[in-house]
Formats: sequence, structure tokens, C-alpha cells
Amino acid sequence: MFLKVGPLAAMPMFVAEAEGLRVLADARAVRVPSVLASGEIDGRSYLCLEWLDLVPPTYTSATQLGARLANLHRCRADEHGFHQDNFIGRTPQINARAANWVSFLRERRLRPQLELARANNADARTLERGERLIESLDAFFTSYTPQPSLLHGDLWGGNWGTTRDGEPAIFDPASYYGDRETDLAMTRLFGGFGAEFYAAYDAAWPLVAGAAVRVDLYNLYHVLNHYNLFGGGYLAQARAMIERLLAEVG
Repeated sequence: MFLKVGPLAAMPMFVAEAEGLRVLADARAVRVPSVLASGEIDGRSYLCLEWLDLVPPTYTSATQLGARLANLHRCRADEHGFHQDNFIGRTPQINARAANWVSFLRERRLRPQLELARANNADARTLERGERLIESLDAFFTSYTPQPSLLHGDLWGGNWGTTRDGEPAIFDPASYYGDRETDLAMTRLFGGFGAEFYAAYDAAWPLVAGAAVRVDLYNLYHVLNHYNLFGGGYLAQARAMIERLLAEVG
């Protein structure tokens, strides 16, 4: 078993993680650890998961992950969002449903992070330029209307692995339904995914025109979140992303 233990205040995060894993498991697209138990004991909260014996990734497991992630994204919903809020890292993630993706991205993702950055003493120019970008989001979707796909939601290189039997597995989700490009964008933020992964995804379900530009747009959410959690140079990284995106808008 893999046991996560924390203070009672961590229980909402464990509950949200468990529900995300159950939804991903129900999709039967990519392997996830089974949820065995969760609750409180002796003034502590816990989440007990199936143990996955992980080994270094292989060409085959990375290729399988790309194809299986495309299958996961084919699981659809009527609206963007999720039936409950969850967390991105330790930050609450609002998942109230919306029919329009641009509205969801603006009000459930980028604006809350920008407001947190304001509370965390981000400089006025970054905040002003960020707000200008948020109000210009429609420009990135003039010929593309994202459909609500089931997402892992936090798919960086540390949240996938290869089991001893060679099967790819994903874990630590922040799941919701949204644009499938968001999962692919985050795979590029910190590395950990080889060319074979992208080739297999593209063979199963190619991305549409404009996806390369939207990588920064979707990763801005995570970079702002990293600033709000850890500070440091993430604000400068977010500022550079905002300026590149505004240059695309013109």
C-alpha cells in the first residue's frame, strides 16, 4: 500500500484526490492506483492507495502513455468543469461548470491565480498585463472551440511512471473536464515526456492549428500557481509568458 498521511486540514485534498482517481479509473483508458481507503484516525487524515512498483520509463511505456492519454481525452462531458472543486498543489481549484471554455479559463483558472498573485505582492505591471491578457482570451479561439475532455489536470513528469510489467500509470490528479490541450501543454512545462509520447498521441488524435501558441496560455496557470505557492523566479517566468501571449494578440 501507498499511504499518505497529513493533518486533519489535509482531508479535503485527500478526498479530492481519491475522487479524481476513481473518475480516471472508471474511464478505463490509463492505469491509475486504486483507492483503498481514506479517513481520519488519531487526529490525522490519510489516503491509502494501491502500491505501484515503478521502474524507469521505456520507449514502449511512453508510447503507450501517449496513445492512452488520447483515449482518456475522448471521455467527454456536456460542460467544462467537474462535479466538485479540488486542488492544484495546495491551491484550491474551482471547477464550477461552464458551457463556454473561454469563460471557464478566464474565471475559474487564470483570474483566481492572478488575484492570488496580487495578494502575494506581484508587481503592478505584471498584474495589469495579466488582466489585459485575460480580457483578450477570445483571440486565441477564433477558429477553435474546445470540447470538454476528461483531464488528468496536473500532468507533469513526476505524475506518471512505468510499472514493473511495463505499463504506464498516472497519479496525483487534479481532474476536471476541459480542453485536452491543457494536459499536453503541461507535459512540456518541466520535461519528462519524450518524442515518442507526442508522436503516439498525435497518431491517435492530432492537435489542431494554434495548439503551439496555446501552450504558454495553458501553462501560465501553473506558473502563476507555482509563484503563489513558492515565490521566487516564477513571477518573472509568468511575466515573460504574458508578454509573449500579448504579442500574439497584437
